[in-house]
Parts: sequence; C-alpha cells; structure tokens
Amino acid sequence: MAKGKGSRIGVWIILGLLFVGLIGFGTTNLSGNIRSIGSAGDKDIGVQTYANALTQQIDAFSAQLGQPLSFPQAQAFGIDRAVLSQVVSTAVLDNEVAQLGVSVGDERVAERVVQIPAFQGISGSFDREAYRFTLDRNGLTEREFESGLRDDMARTLLQSAVLGGIPEAEVYADTMLNFVGERRSFDWAPLTADILTDPLPAPTEEDMLAQYEATPEAYTAPEIRKITYAAILPEMIQDEVEVDDTAVRELYDARINDYVQPERRLVERLVFGNEAQANDAMASLTAGETDFDTLVSDRGLDLADVDLGDVAADDLGAASEAVFGAAPGDVVGPVMTSLGPALFRMNAILGAEEISFEEAAPDLRAELGRDRARRVIAGEYDRIIDLIAGGAAIEDLAEQTRLELGTIDWSEEVSDGIAAYDLFRQQAMATEVGAFPELSELDDGGLFTLRVDEIVAPALRPLDEVREQVIADRVDRATAEAVGAVGAELQAQVGNGAAMSDLGLSVTSEANAIRRNFIPDTPQGLMAEVFDMALGEARVISDETGLTVLVHLTDIAPVDMDDPTMAAEAEAIAARTSQGIAQDIYSIFTASVQARTDVSINQAAITAVHANYQ
Repeated sequence: MAKGKGSRIGVWIILGLLFVGLIGFGTTNLSGNIRSIGSAGDKDIGVQTYANALTQQIDAFSAQLGQPLSFPQAQAFGIDRAVLSQVVSTAVLDNEVAQLGVSVGDERVAERVVQIPAFQGISGSFDREAYRFTLDRNGLTEREFESGLRDDMARTLLQSAVLGGIPEAEVYADTMLNFVGERRSFDWAPLTADILTDPLPAPTEEDMLAQYEATPEAYTAPEIRKITYAAILPEMIQDEVEVDDTAVRELYDARINDYVQPERRLVERLVFGNEAQANDAMASLTAGETDFDTLVSDRGLDLADVDLGDVAADDLGAASEAVFGAAPGDVVGPVMTSLGPALFRMNAILGAEEISFEEAAPDLRAELGRDRARRVIAGEYDRIIDLIAGGAAIEDLAEQTRLELGTIDWSEEVSDGIAAYDLFRQQAMATEVGAFPELSELDDGGLFTLRVDEIVAPALRPLDEVREQVIADRVDRATAEAVGAVGAELQAQVGNGAAMSDLGLSVTSEANAIRRNFIPDTPQGLMAEVFDMALGEARVISDETGLTVLVHLTDIAPVDMDDPTMAAEAEAIAARTSQGIAQDIYSIFTASVQARTDVSINQAAITAVHANYQ
C-alpha cells in the first residue's frame, strides 16, 4: 500500500535540511589574527564560518519572535551552543570526507557557483562583480568560499551514500495506515433517565449520609482569606468628573469613520497577468463555460486569497462604478488596477450606516469620564506611596486619601466586586498574614492595597449546610446506577440479536467511521472503545461526565484506498517513516564519526566572536 517514493523522499528531505550554505547575509565581519575557533581532525573550523552561522540563527530566531534578539537572550536560549554543535558536526563530516578521499572537481564547483542567485546580475546570469562583492561583504575570499562549497558538495555525496540504500519501511507504513484508516459501522443510542420505567425513591437519611461520607471533597469549603483592603476605582469617582460637551463633540468628530459609514459592497477581486487573460476569462464566464470559483481555483488560489471584505466606493478606484452598479452575484470587468487587470465579483450590498452624535454621546461621555477619573487617580499615586512608606495602615490610608476601605472573605470561588480583578486575586493568594501592604495599579487605572488578616483552612461543611447538594448528588448517582443496570439488560438483548430500534431507543447509525471521527453528544473515548469491539458486539460506554450510550458494532471494513484522503495519508506515512529512519541512521553515523574524530575548541576565539555581539 505505502510503496514507491517514500524512501527517496526521505533521503532528499534530509539532504535538503543538511545542506547548509556558507553565506550569511548581514553577518558580523570579523578581523584579527585568529582564523579558527578549533578543529575536527585535520579540518579547521573557521571563525567567520561560526560567526556567520551564529548570526543566521539569531536573525532567524528574531524573525520568529517578531523582535530583535540580544546576544545575552540568544545565549539564554542556547543558540550559541546549538550553532557550535552544528559547525563542529559539519567539520567532523568534512574531515571524514577528506579521510575517505571523496572530493568534487573544479567544473562541478563552478557549475554550482553560477547557479547561486546571490551571484547573478539583473539579466539572471552569473555576475563576477556581484560574486566578489557578496563574498567580501561576508568576510570571505573566493578561495575560502569555493573550498567551503567543495566541502559541502563532497559532504552531500557522503550523505547520499549513507542514506541512499535505506529500504522502504513498507510493512510499518502499511500497519500504520491500517490502524489510521480501518473503518467501523455501528449503531448507537443515548441512555438517559428517560429509559427508566419506574421513578426512583427519594434518598433516605442513610443514603444522604453515605453520599456525604463517600465524597467529602465535594462538600469541603475552600481556603478562605479574610482580607482588609483599600481601593479607588475609576467607576467610584466617575460621577464626580465633569466632561464638557465640546470634548464629547471633538471625540465624536475624531472617530467619525466609526459612526458614519458609506454604502459598501462585499467584493472579491481576481487579478490576471495581462489583459488578454482577463478578457478570455470574462468571455468564458459570459458564455457559461466556467464560473468565478473555478477561475480562482485555476489560478492556484483560494477564495480567501481574493476576498476584499466590505469596501466603499473610494476603496475600489477605477472599479468602483462597475462594482457598485452590479447586482449581488454579478462578475464585472476586466478593470485595470494597481496589481493588473482584474475581475470583480460583488456578493452583497451593505447599506450606509450612521450613528448620530446624540446616540453616541452617552458612551463617549462615559469614556471621557473614565479617562479623566484615571488621571485623577494617578495624581494620588505618589501621596499614597509616601504614606505607605511612612508606615500608614490600610485604615489610615482610607482616612487620609481617596481610597475606600473594604473587607472580603476571599476564596478561589469568589470573583465579584474587587475580586473581579485578576491582579487582586493574584495578590490575595500570594500575600501572607501580616505582610507589609503594597500599592498595586489595575489595568483600568484603579489602585488598591490589601492586608490578609486571617487564613481559614479548608474544612468539611456540616451536612445540614450542604444538604441540598448532597441530595442532588445522591439522586444523580442513583440515576446513573439505574440507567447502567437497564443499559446492561439492553446490551444483553442486542447481543442476543434484538434490533436496537425495537427497544424504544433513539438510534443513530454511523457508517465507515475511522478512529479520528468525532461524533457529537457521545462519551469521550467512544471511538477507541468502538475499535476495541468485536463484530456484532454490543457495549454500554460511559465517560466521567455521566454521558452514556449503547453501541452495536455492525461492520468492520479495511482502509478505503479509493478515498483520496487515505491515498494521501498513505504517501504521507511512507514519507514520514522513511524520513524518520533516515534521520536516525544519519544521526548514528554522525555520532560514530564524531566519536573517533579528535575535536579541539579554542574557547578564547569563541569568546572573541561573542564580543562582537555585545
């Protein structure tokens, strides 16, 4: 099943990953008498080679983070150690290649040099001046670069020899595909309290006591922290802050585009390479030979790639008249755009929208009020800090500042009032009894400080306090047990040949389901249980939430290789398997070579390289 190109794909993927060029654009150009950071056998590890590789990795990591990475940060991430390991491994392999007498002729090296895009001119052909300039910018001579390139190509020959003979992992790939793609057909029905014919008796006192004692954790009060706090929030003083109409009007005018929107259209734009292509496409559309979706697909695009969203007439330039004159679903054009000739599909009309100043004013006034309240609170910050530094208690702060005093019995279950703020909850949990108060600033500009007066340990609540919860839990437990008992009887009947549809159940049939299928309103782990069942078996399946179903397995089928999804899965499994084996073999080979190669590192040279990044 999983045959063909799997092994070769793995080999070339590995070679692609392992073939590392010597040029690192934007690298650190080092000067001085130190030319190497160490050696592997008879091969020196060049200072510039290490510096270029280090710069490349730092730049790549910075791009992933979306911000520049300092060298101390790079060291914290272990980038310098990873790069050193990389260049040492490369030098070890180069030494092994030299020991084996493997090399590449000048003609092959020249062919490779002229193919490198960085060395090509505007015409696309090799440009010797660009070659010299690029090498000089990266601190390399032509001799050094060509020697390194020769080593790369020779190393690739060695890698090909090691990896090229790896057999296809056909049996493993087929086994994995069978596991992933085997199919099951089954009927299932939910088992709920509705299947019970007799009402359950009310729990007795003994039942409740048994439930209470069996699950004490359900009735245990959490740790409670008795807290005194002082706080000032923007909402507490917002009504005291005056906001004049002029400021409200200015804010409305500044956001006029949010409140007054012209008529818009939902539009898609498909750009073509030239006008002839666009005209041909429009002619095919007009003749009914194709549709817009097909044109998009033919250009290798998805609809998401051509979607402009909702646009106003001013956004469309020369296409505005045609698009705004079209009916929903119409395709118009071609129209010349900044990207080239394009067809436009207009999908919907969005009417003009306007929120008047009078409608927007209350929200704008409240926003300005909150903003000014934040500034008032910010003006209190230094004074409160000084009072705390002078030893003022929380009660003193409430008397001498605008902070308001409050108390709260806080636990992880409490999240209203002042406890609605994440920072307050974090401080409440982290603060010890008697700790010196600290002033904290909230995201909305509010300020607070707190004191933990007492910590009450978790304790089992009295039965009378949680009686209603205990009764509910006992009823749920008794119901689940009763449903399970009836389910067992139904399971036996289905196993003996009874049809589920004849048992008064609401039956759903699933055909050709695979392990990855998700079926709503069924227990977690359903598919794993189904694939564990024998043909014709009936089974009651439940999960921790109490969701219970009765399942009857009606068919077992092999992988459907006519399914394009499974065919693609087969190729992917074969490729991943061959690639994984190739990686393992090559890692073992590299480790073996490195173990018998004398490697020395000049730490002073490495430190000198690192100094250029400080």
